[in-house]
Formats: sequence, C-alpha cells, structure tokens
Amino acid sequence: MALRIEDYGLIGDMHTAALVGMDGSIDWLCLPRFDSSACFANLLGTEENGRWRIAPTGDPVATTRRYRPSTLVLETEFEMADGVVRLIDCMALRTSNPRIVRIVEGVRGTVPMSVRLNPRFDYGKTAPWILAKEQAVSAGAGPEAVELRADVPITSQDRCLEADFSVNAGERVCFVLTGYLSWEDAPPPIDALDAVAETEAWWRAWSGRSTYKGAWKDEVERSLITLKALTYAPTGGLVAAPTTSLPEFLGGVRNWDYRYCWIRDAALALDALMSAGYVEEATQWRDWVIRAVAGDPEDLQIMYGIAGERRLDEYELGWLAGYEGSAPVRVGNAASGQLQLDVYGELADAIYRARRLGMTPVAAALDPTQSFVLWLERHWREPDDGIWEVRGPRRQFVHSKVMAWVAADRVVKMLQESGYRGAMDELLRMRDDIHEEVCRNGFDAERNTFTQYYGSTQLDAALLLIPQVGFLPATDPRVAGTVEAIQRELVHDGFVMRYIPDKDAADGLPPGEGAFLACSFWLVNDLAMLGRLEEAQALFDRLLSLRNDLGLFAEEYDQAHQRLIGNFPQAFTHLTFVASAMALSEAADARGSTALDR
Repeated sequence: MALRIEDYGLIGDMHTAALVGMDGSIDWLCLPRFDSSACFANLLGTEENGRWRIAPTGDPVATTRRYRPSTLVLETEFEMADGVVRLIDCMALRTSNPRIVRIVEGVRGTVPMSVRLNPRFDYGKTAPWILAKEQAVSAGAGPEAVELRADVPITSQDRCLEADFSVNAGERVCFVLTGYLSWEDAPPPIDALDAVAETEAWWRAWSGRSTYKGAWKDEVERSLITLKALTYAPTGGLVAAPTTSLPEFLGGVRNWDYRYCWIRDAALALDALMSAGYVEEATQWRDWVIRAVAGDPEDLQIMYGIAGERRLDEYELGWLAGYEGSAPVRVGNAASGQLQLDVYGELADAIYRARRLGMTPVAAALDPTQSFVLWLERHWREPDDGIWEVRGPRRQFVHSKVMAWVAADRVVKMLQESGYRGAMDELLRMRDDIHEEVCRNGFDAERNTFTQYYGSTQLDAALLLIPQVGFLPATDPRVAGTVEAIQRELVHDGFVMRYIPDKDAADGLPPGEGAFLACSFWLVNDLAMLGRLEEAQALFDRLLSLRNDLGLFAEEYDQAHQRLIGNFPQAFTHLTFVASAMALSEAADARGSTALDR
C-alpha cells in the first residue's frame, strides 16, 4: 500500500521525476519522460505494480529527511536501535539516459539493509525478463529496459531483484538504475558519488541565480526548485504535476492526469520566474506557449503535451486499484478538448506580462494573440466548460467572461504600446460589452456578490481573481462583497473550497473533494489588496503549515482527514504560493511593516 501523499519527496532531472517515500521506496517513476508509462506504479496499485525500496531491516526508531540546501538531492536518515544509516537519492543530470542514483551511507554503528527492486512496465502491468551480466542486472519488456548496477551482489527471484547487506559507519554502498531502449546496449556506467556531487553543485548554482529578496526566502526557493524540476528541459514546458490520478477525494472518481502543460499556469509562472531573476526559464516557457498554441484560434486548447502535443486521449487503467482504492486510474485528459473561454484571457495575459516584465518581445506573439481575441469577439457570449473543467452542461460562467474581458484588455494595451491600432475599435467595444454584461448578469445585488454563472446562487472561488486581473479595483464594494460572501459560504475549516461540490453543482460529478489550495492563496491576495494584511498573513501562515516536511504542496487538502490529497507536487499550488509571498512582501513594504519578516 502506498504511503500518505505528504510522506513522499520529489527527485527529478527535468525530463521526468520520481516520488521517494519516507520508507525508502520509490513508488512512482515514468521513463523516459514525465508523460511516459510508469515502470514503478505502486503509488496507484500494489507492490506488484512496481517499486524500488532500499531500507533498513526492521522498523526504525525514528526517520528524518531533508533536501540538501538549495538542491533536489534528498537525504533520508533512519535511526535504528544499533545505528544510524542515511539514504541519499537523486536523479543525475541528464546527458542521454535517465539515471536514478541511490547511496546508502553508514552514520553510526552497523545497520542491516534490504534492497527490493521490481520493475513493472506499462503502468505496472508487464513483468519483465531479467538478465544478469557481469556487475549489472537488466530488466526489459517490449521497448523498455532498465539496468541496475550495485556495489553488492544482486539476486533475481520471481522477476524481482534483491540484495541484503550491512553498512558500517563511514561506509557507502552505491546503486545506479539506468533507463534505456531494449534494442540498444545499456549506456556506459557512471560513478555514483561523482553524479551526486555534480547534481548537487548544479542545483546550488541554479538556486544561487535567484534575485528574490522578499519574506519567506527559503520557502520561495524550495517552490522555485520544485517548479524547475517540473519543467521539461528540451522544450521549456511546465507540467502541472508529475503524477496521474492521485484523488481529489479519497475513494472518489475525481482522479485526473496532470502530466501535461496548462496555459493557465503561464502568467503565474512568468511572474514567479522573472521576479526571481530566472529570465531564461521564463523565456523558454513563454516560447513553449507560443509554439503550442500555433494554428487556428478555434483549436486553442487549455493544455498540451510537454512538447506541445495536442492529442491527449483519455483512457483508464483497469488493472490498477487506484490510490487508497480511488478508481479509476486515468491516462490522458479529456478536458483538453473542452471549450474554456478563460484560456484566451490567460494566453493574452501571459504574453502581455512577458512584455511588461522586460522579456524581449517576439513577432510570433502579438499577431496570433490578436487573431485569437478577434475569434473570441465572435464567441465570447457562448456558454463554456469553465475553469474547473466540469463534466456537466456548459454554463455562462462568470470567470470565463471576466477572462474574455482580460483577453480584450491586454491586446488593447499591447496594441497601444506598440503604436499599432489594428482592430482597436472592435476590441474596445468588446471589452466594454463584456464588462457591462458581467456586472449586469453575473452579480447578485441582493447578496452583494458575483456568482458562479449567470442566474446561479452558487459561488466560485475563481471570482477572487476579479480584482487581481484588473476587472474591478479592490476598492469596489462589489469586490469586497464577493470576498465576504466567499469567506462566509466557501471557507470550510479555515480553507477555501472551489465551489460547493454538492448535487446542485455544475461539475457533473459525485459530491466530495478537498480544499483546492490555490483558491486559499487567491484569498490571501485579495485580503492583502483590501488592506486586511494581518488577516491575509494569518491565512498564509495556515497554508504554509500544510506543506510536507520537505516543503512540497499537493493540489488539495482534506480537512476531514487532515492530509494532503490530489496530484503531487502540484505546480499551480507552488505558483500561487510564490505569488502570495510576493504580494504580502510588497504590501508590507508599502505599509512600512516588518511583521512579515522571516
């Protein structure tokens, strides 16, 4: 059985990533890319679906772990009755093939250790053939193969690789697992100690480039490292998470594949990276966005594959029971084919922010963005599927209309700044029409709040974005009323729900889910904009306490069971955390406050 989600740490090489449990087990790994099939899928099934565990024999007295400062090199320390042993995990910097390096280091006394490696290809379905040769053991099935090299003898039993050994204080025992194509020879071996040292040095150098000077510097650094680890280096695409089907509700069906790139993340990612001095990474992400959306405006998708792929066909893996019985397990994402009008606003906002942040403009950005908005001019009045990718009927979602306004507003501003009028009159008229309609049809005057969709009494946490995108100023009474309504009706046990997922919800799914953490960070930002800084900081501190011991956020928080749920680690949560940290720091500076110093 898999561990609690917060008991996992992340290692990666900016092509793929693995989840390492506090018990020394790697329970999730896709090779060679984030979106490839998994060869370790214990996270969503059982040990028979693949894992790699290195751990002491017997139960530890205590287990602690940490990342080496400013890196993605993970250390887990097991205290046993007769000694202490340290497990060092990382993915070596990729030159050609993916490699996981694991080093067992004796700290005190003598500790018996056990290694159990059972690769299972095609998301845990296919058991491989095992071949031992000299100092290496390989396992392969179909096109996929892995090779294990170890400092101790490895035996094979029931298509699993095993070893038992003891480590004394000062001793090191190294393991390297390499992925490769089964019809090719395994690549030459590497030195495990050198690989760890080089990986650590690279991450320290990368972290050292940060220019962030605000409050919560260490916490922001950890989130930026996580975002870098979730970036696919060849293209610059940022995956939403390295996992699929970790549930939004334990035992439920809200299980989605997040190993893709959402346009919605673009503007936040650009802000976070540029504000911390990572211009190269921000530019690569901007360029990925521009390449991915090329084509007919009608074909714009909310998400794409990590290289810009459009076909993300969704299917189910019936042989996997799901995380804690949360079935089905899905691969692909049918929401990629939904109509979500807000994505046009997010695209225009990302391109606009890139220009405002000082990124070198590219000719490939403005003209296509203008054509997308002209298409939107003809279609913005249509109902859509909304920001939450609902599987119910299309609605006139208020957030979608607000973001359609953002699309027109940002293109108008870019045209004004470039001195090119283009279709300025049409865009100005569209911007005014959307604003008037939203304020007329999307606002409940009796309750003094905007609503989820026209004619609805439901609220939606996405309404918190109204002042943040500039649709209305924070000083507008309708903004304050909406914030107060959301605090009154959507805040459960101290955290903001996306909406109330009951039988009357618009999502077309069974009731039940946790608190979507990004929504609570949106509330932090709104409270800061309203001048309620102490209240904003109190909520921010509660959210910060939900990170696991390694500083990682999941997508949601289950208030009933007091644990993280949803895909992990989740880029959108880390992005909204960074945005809130920056907003609070700026608000405190503007007020001359030192209350936020950390």
